[in-house]
Order: sequence, then structure tokens, then C-alpha cells
Amino acid sequence: EFAWPAGALLRLVAKCSICLLAASRARRPGELRIGRNLRDTTLVDLKLLATVFATVFLAELGDKTQLATLLYAADRNVGLWTVFIGASLALILASAIGVLAGGFIAEHVDERILRYVAGAGFIVIGIWTLVRA
Repeated sequence: EFAWPAGALLRLVAKCSICLLAASRARRPGELRIGRNLRDTTLVDLKLLATVFATVFLAELGDKTQLATLLYAADRNVGLWTVFIGASLALILASAIGVLAGGFIAEHVDERILRYVAGAGFIVIGIWTLVRA
């Protein structure tokens, strides 16, 4: 029988909830979204840009990605720029996959359903955090 480690399950629920929330927001008219012509109906929404930056930045602090990068950078035989560029490219690709998936989901799933599922995911995370405290 396979048992999910509690931390891995919590991270999975958190990341799915964030993706669903992002997908539900992508349906707002006038926002920059990925599509046939990059949906270039507006310039970048700076408020949304700051929100996404802060959310992803805080979510990544202390994550396995940052710890792996730290371990590579701690090796005195590797160049720090090489580690930085490699980690940055990996995060850019992972983010691109998330944006494309969110755009695809937003095109095929009703916005209300996305908001309910994302909200439920955040509630589960909150309850889980309180129970574990």
C-alpha cells in the first residue's frame, strides 16, 4: 500500500490550488493570457504581476528547488553563474508549463468550478496546517 508523505501531499494540494486559482483568474476579460495570438489585448497588468511574483516567490522559498540550487552552489568546483542560469531556465520552463496548463484549463472548465476547487484546496491547506500545529 502506497502512503503519501504528509508534506508531499500538502505541497501537491497547494500547487494544484494555486494553478486552479490562476486558471480561474485567466478568464477575466482584458488580461494577458496565452493563446493563439498570446491574447495581447492589453499590456501586462502590474498589480497581477506583483501578486503572481509575490505568491510564487514565497511558495518557492525553502522549497526543494531552492535547496537543490543551494546544494549545487555550495560545491566549490562549480561556477555560481552556471548554477544560477541552470536553475533559472528550469524555473522558467516549469512556469511556462503551468501557464499553458492554466490557460488550457481555463478554456475548458467553468470559472465558478475553478474558483470553488481552488478555494476548497486552500481551505484544506489551512485546516491541515492548523491540525499539524
